[in-house]
Amino acid sequence: MLTGMQIAVIGGDARQLEIIRKLTELDARISLIGFEQLDHAFTGAVKEKIDEVDFSLIDAVILPVAGTNLKGQVETIFSNEKVVLTKEILAKTPEHCMIYSGISNPYLDGIIDQSGRKLVQLFSRDDVAIYNSIPTVEGTIMMAIQHTDFTIHGSNVTILGLGRCGMSIARAFHALGAKVKVGARKSEHLARITEMGLSPFHLNDIEKEVVTTDILINTVPQLIVSASVIAKLPPHTLIIDIASKPGGTDFRYAEKRGIKALLAPSLPGIVAPKTAGRILADVLTQLLQETLKKGKGNAS
Repeated sequence: MLTGMQIAVIGGDARQLEIIRKLTELDARISLIGFEQLDHAFTGAVKEKIDEVDFSLIDAVILPVAGTNLKGQVETIFSNEKVVLTKEILAKTPEHCMIYSGISNPYLDGIIDQSGRKLVQLFSRDDVAIYNSIPTVEGTIMMAIQHTDFTIHGSNVTILGLGRCGMSIARAFHALGAKVKVGARKSEHLARITEMGLSPFHLNDIEKEVVTTDILINTVPQLIVSASVIAKLPPHTLIIDIASKPGGTDFRYAEKRGIKALLAPSLPGIVAPKTAGRILADVLTQLLQETLKKGKGNAS
């Protein structure tokens, strides 16, 4: 149980609703910021504006998966209000207050450091990333079907990166009968690709490896599908970029070449928000319960 904990949930999409539901079931007291247009009511949760919250009483702050943008604004699909998280707000919280987000960026890192608080990035955890790869795979398959006029079976699929999502995507497309090749840099990843029965290549060789690609799926969060790579792709190629914003594709040049390129960094929240929310809720409640057991004053 989370009896006695005061938690601020700031913004987010439908995934946050599962988190709120779980926290209220465990008897936490919730301040909902950026949810005034949400019709559903949760017992033990109060809708407030960010300047109405007494942050000196807050034991934990839960941000959306994306955290904030580079100006501190938090995405709020259930509100038209502009919600900005600042170092001054965090500084008002008790020293034991923990901040939870899916990912971070230089702005969020900066205000965390300046306020002396601690940030937990949920998507850096192996368990969250692996569970989250399941709806990510389903969403990627859905997009591939919706945006092509050929079957996945028998098509040439190139996947960039063999992280936790890349591995699951490669396995799924292979199981659907695609001819899958995977680009990676680490020697152990290249070995794993071979062990999986797929075709490996080093990302240094990407330009010559993509020339027969029907579907290109990028998981690498840096500009890797550059103009020179896109220039080598067949005109019918579909690019699906699931890396975090702004992705790893030169979308401007793809459009210029007439190649369809889709940025889809939050597929779990789009295709399966209930499942994705439950994944985050289960991990969050475990972490919060551990903090509560240690005692608020001794949280680490």
